[in-house]
Amino acid sequence: MFEILLGSLIGLFGFTQTVDTKPQPQGTVNLSQPLTPNGPYRESVQLEPMSQLQFRNVIRQAYDYSCGSAALTTLLDYYLGRNLEERQVMEGLLRYGEADKIVQRRGFSLLDMKRYAAALGYKSSGFRAEFSDLDALEHPALVPIHYAGFKHFVVVRDVYNDHVFVADPALGNISFTRTRFEEIWDQNVLFVIFPSGQEPRNALALNDRDMRLVDDRTVSLLAFREFPQINKITENQVRELGTGGDVIHLRTK
Repeated sequence: MFEILLGSLIGLFGFTQTVDTKPQPQGTVNLSQPLTPNGPYRESVQLEPMSQLQFRNVIRQAYDYSCGSAALTTLLDYYLGRNLEERQVMEGLLRYGEADKIVQRRGFSLLDMKRYAAALGYKSSGFRAEFSDLDALEHPALVPIHYAGFKHFVVVRDVYNDHVFVADPALGNISFTRTRFEEIWDQNVLFVIFPSGQEPRNALALNDRDMRLVDDRTVSLLAFREFPQINKITENQVRELGTGGDVIHLRTK
């Protein structure tokens, strides 16, 4: 008799929930919580891999020597609205630049980039600048830096609150403090390509995620604050550890 009753209950309640077996888009995560009287609460959310976030709107360099072509492609595609691949830009730099010197030094110069930009119909200019010039700049610029013992090209997206946000073809979207950037900025050189009459796309503009810097200690503190069931002793310890870790709201120009 018990087995019959158990079987009836399973038949009544065990098959009231349907399962969607259709393929789901890549990055879909299904969340389930037993919170409602009618059964678990289910929701599908889309998650973007960190690697994609890190290199969003940044052309990743294909070779160890191609930071210049990748940075230039980033500027052309995500600021000026072109649709070029790094390989195409490399071919253009070799065609319009000083090919012999490019092969000899295994890299591209700002002069090569200027000639290629001119071939595409853009005016460009390279000049020495102060940090105040970089801060006042209203559009992205390509700059050379010395980093980890190597010469490297990056695109400066913008400067906010003495933080320099760059699109790095090797590391993705990163930032430097003003002090650190001034240490690695190679001869204070800037290279700017000007839009040829049309409104730039400027997908390199800073977004809300860029506009707030949170250090690790503050992240931990905020995480504990989200869960009131954590005892006061633990919370006080976290507060002490988090002293000095502030959420930095960056100014807007």
